[in-house]
Amino acid sequence: MSSVEETETTEAPATDDLRAGILAAFESELGDAVAGSHLKPNEDLWIRVDAAAWLTTAEIAKHKFAFTFFDYLSAIDWMPSPFGRYEDSEVDTPLSEKLNQPWTLETGVAGGDTRFQLLARVSDVRNRHIGVHLKSDVPDSMTMPTWTGVYSGADWHERETWEMYGITFEGHPDLKHIYLPSDFEGHPLRKDFPLLPRVVKPWPGIVDVEPMPGEEPGEGDEETADAEADG
Repeated sequence: MSSVEETETTEAPATDDLRAGILAAFESELGDAVAGSHLKPNEDLWIRVDAAAWLTTAEIAKHKFAFTFFDYLSAIDWMPSPFGRYEDSEVDTPLSEKLNQPWTLETGVAGGDTRFQLLARVSDVRNRHIGVHLKSDVPDSMTMPTWTGVYSGADWHERETWEMYGITFEGHPDLKHIYLPSDFEGHPLRKDFPLLPRVVKPWPGIVDVEPMPGEEPGEGDEETADAEADG
């Protein structure tokens, strides 16, 4: 009788020559200014550059690598919210205590060394039909060069980012409010900006609701708990 040997087959790691080539091209142009990268084959590419190279990166992306379509620009605050999720935050803890808690910096793909990062996406829509995410750590000065001279569409995106995160874009032609009154204090998308109505009053999601008609108080609690556990 012949014996049949069972062998384990392992799939070869996915490759993405197009995005790998784009990453290599940026690395060749920017050198050590490329601080990190992350390539997810056949899905997306993230490239993080030094703040000093943020403007140069935009110029290279558009004029040398044909990423002529500007998609968006925004920011990320990697600070964990001192308020937790408002649905289950401790509403009786004084605000001053919440804001002074120590925290550890944890950033997303391509890494990061600062609490705030800029994130933008540009695309080549004519030839390769592909986009790339560009990231940069925001320095303590909270100032970055504007992209408006390269991508005019960055105008309103930078205004919104300045308004919501407090990041100033040096050279922007008209950095003014879009949503908020001119005398508004604070930046609502920062993690340490308190949404006061939720701080001083429990979130409605954790407050017992009134029973349905015909139910006794607490009658539906067990069924609700079972449904949440299953869901």
